[in-house]
Amino acid sequence: MQTILIIGANSAIAKALARIYAERQDRIYLLARNETALQEQKKDLEVRGAGSVDFALLDVNDFELHQQAIAQAVQTLGKIDLVLICHGSLPDQTRAEHDFEQIQHEFNTNALSVISLLTILSEQMIKQEHGCLAVITSVAGDRGRQSNYIYGSAKSAVSHYLAGLRGALHPHHVHVIDIKPGFVDTPMTQNIKKGFLWAQPEAVAQSIVKGISAGRNTIYVPGFWRYIMLIIGSIPEALFKRLKL
Repeated sequence: MQTILIIGANSAIAKALARIYAERQDRIYLLARNETALQEQKKDLEVRGAGSVDFALLDVNDFELHQQAIAQAVQTLGKIDLVLICHGSLPDQTRAEHDFEQIQHEFNTNALSVISLLTILSEQMIKQEHGCLAVITSVAGDRGRQSNYIYGSAKSAVSHYLAGLRGALHPHHVHVIDIKPGFVDTPMTQNIKKGFLWAQPEAVAQSIVKGISAGRNTIYVPGFWRYIMLIIGSIPEALFKRLKL
């Protein structure tokens, strides 16, 4: 039985992940903003067989509450075997390009809040001398594209941070995983036209769980996005800057 902390627990992918671990009878601690949604999620996970389900409220952009929130989770669980950081927001690129306050808000949500939480969680994992930190970033962080470079640059910052953190925590038997979804059909993307490259949260969650179990360092989900991003990354800049990707 694992003890699992899920941050951003109300997101579609987080909910799908929680259901999988509940069916394995793991103990789960949820952190998110919406208390009603957390209460409903707790009931659902308990019915599915979770060893225990606890939750607390956390607005990830309230940085001063991070330490307290993690301490409370540790106190409840005793130890944390797996942390899943799943929160994020998708900005309006056109609006944000001309509004630095909007950019700052998106970086706080998609990058700095994640790094703040990881800084605190890393100390706990070092004390334990074991554990796994798995963070959902995005394929958008692999290369800056004119259609979403604000979102992508925030995710890229987290991916670079995770790469360094992985090496720093390796001597302490703590594994760090960068999870890079492509297009996923979630409430966050409800206003975007869907196509054949889009995946459902349940399928994405299954791939993530398999990747975590296999000890992967980076997980592209679905897996074909690894090859799509290799192609995008190989396009010469002289051509790339002209493409409306």
